[in-house]
Amino acid sequence: MSISDTVRVYLKNKPYTQEALEYGIVNFSALARLIQKELGIKNYQAIKAAIRRYAEHMESVKGSIENRALRVLKENRIALLDGVHVIVSSEELGINNDAKVKIDEYYVYLTRKDVLKGLGKKARSSIVKVNDNCSTLVIYSGENLESGSGVVAFLTSLLAEQNINVVELISCYTETIIVVNKEDALRSYELLSGIVR
Repeated sequence: MSISDTVRVYLKNKPYTQEALEYGIVNFSALARLIQKELGIKNYQAIKAAIRRYAEHMESVKGSIENRALRVLKENRIALLDGVHVIVSSEELGINNDAKVKIDEYYVYLTRKDVLKGLGKKARSSIVKVNDNCSTLVIYSGENLESGSGVVAFLTSLLAEQNINVVELISCYTETIIVVNKEDALRSYELLSGIVR
């Protein structure tokens, strides 16, 4: 693989660096030295030239992911649901819940607080983890959510930039469900509702 191709692959795997290149706020020399050190490439000038070419390409598509995500999210609805538990279990619990997902050998439930009280001893013994004191943001996006690449990445990066941890995330068909800790709920809602309206 050529130096140019190697640098391109490296940069494609660095989304924040890509975004900085899109906005033209990267010191090419400093980035070239970093890549030279990380990848062990001796030819500094070739690295810097590859970065410059890649940056020109990124500037030509500037904001395309963000704009695409915003087009999908425009005129959507968002709801904030409080008092949510996330239960991870090795067995199916047979409870009424808002959402249930089976991944490999685990079941993940998004449910109300009072559900735990009604579980028997056997069901409780299969519980691997409980995240209580959570809130859920539900974004109703319409059918175009599935065809719009980068929408979920855009949403989660916005939250990450504000140091908000996503406890669970489910995106399917017309809805994106983002579970956050209760103390982050209002900040998350304000941030995301400003985007979807």
